[in-house]
Amino acid sequence: MSRILTGFIALALVASASMKIAHVPPQMVDGLTRAGIPENAVVPIAVLELICLAFYLIPQTMVLGAVLLTGYFGGAIVVHIIGGESVLPLIMIGLWVWGGIYFRLPALQALLPLRTEDALRLDVAEGFSKATK
Repeated sequence: MSRILTGFIALALVASASMKIAHVPPQMVDGLTRAGIPENAVVPIAVLELICLAFYLIPQTMVLGAVLLTGYFGGAIVVHIIGGESVLPLIMIGLWVWGGIYFRLPALQALLPLRTEDALRLDVAEGFSKATK
């Protein structure tokens, strides 16, 4: 599952960067310029996107890559808000970025454990018993 998410992220970002570099479709560049980003900054943004992706795809730097891509998508969300566009696809891709490495890194799973309902009930019960003492 995590490798599928990683592959999807890689394809999406390579396609996005390629479109920025080629200025195709023109609406992509127009949307960036309407948000106040100069047209001559579009190619460096695409290069930055590819660099973040490279860090994400290298196993030794995948967490750094995920952090960098999170920041990149944060900026993209701002551009989409300014342009009046939906941010949901960017949020989904950001979640997939972390999903792509979550199941491959036990340390990340330990840091951000997925909790079951039983574990949540136990925590609530323990919290309740501590609060009543």
